[in-house]
Amino acid sequence: MTCLCQGMDSGLYAAYSGLLARTQALDTAANNLANAGTSGFRAQRDYFRGVMAGAISNTGLGSSQVGQAVNDYGILGGNGLDLTQGQLTTTGNPLDLAVNGTGFFSVQTPRGVRYTRDGAFERSADGVLQTRAGEPVLNAQGTTITVPTGTVLVSSDGTLSVTAADGTAQIAGQVAVSTFEDPTALTAEGTNRFVPGEGQQPIAATGSITQGSLEGANQDVIHGTMQLVLTQRQAEMMQKAMNVFSNDFDKTAGEELGKV
Repeated sequence: MTCLCQGMDSGLYAAYSGLLARTQALDTAANNLANAGTSGFRAQRDYFRGVMAGAISNTGLGSSQVGQAVNDYGILGGNGLDLTQGQLTTTGNPLDLAVNGTGFFSVQTPRGVRYTRDGAFERSADGVLQTRAGEPVLNAQGTTITVPTGTVLVSSDGTLSVTAADGTAQIAGQVAVSTFEDPTALTAEGTNRFVPGEGQQPIAATGSITQGSLEGANQDVIHGTMQLVLTQRQAEMMQKAMNVFSNDFDKTAGEELGKV
């Protein structure tokens, strides 16, 4: 009875671990799908610990490799930021900017400098280039950019020039496009703001700026919906497995305990 009950107990725990992992993955998939229409959104991708990882690394005397592998099954290893390019959409707004390639815009928020791929910018009442949330856009020196009235032209390297009504032109500044030695260490804050990893300092990126366009999310609705449905079905399968193990365990315990 001991071996049978331990086997069922391991199976029940494995099913529970799998259900917990799929529930967490379901939250990620739902968040990705919900932000499929958010400019500059970067999807999160889940990864799972390998079934045999714990068994291979477990060399302690008296431990069960099979049991360790079963108990480690389905554990969510974590999730990482998907940095692939989103689709650019032409808007015709001269202050809408999109990064084509690697890099992020720098914006000053109440919580400090944050990085984003959302280039939906505008001119404030006092002429400062800012996000639609009122966050000033920064140049490479970390200061704000003042945009005089006139026709705005932004070059691929972020240089912003303005031509006045009398035909005179002037350079207003240069929009910074920064990256990091390890951009995968960025942490998402909200829908499209990112915080660099500890000790990570911004460096110049190789991406170019496209004026009059915005970059969409790198999660499309079709694939996002498919992933959500698949993860939901996996969670349902784990729930059914839990019920099977739980019912069998109760049945076996009831039959065996009566013989004691």
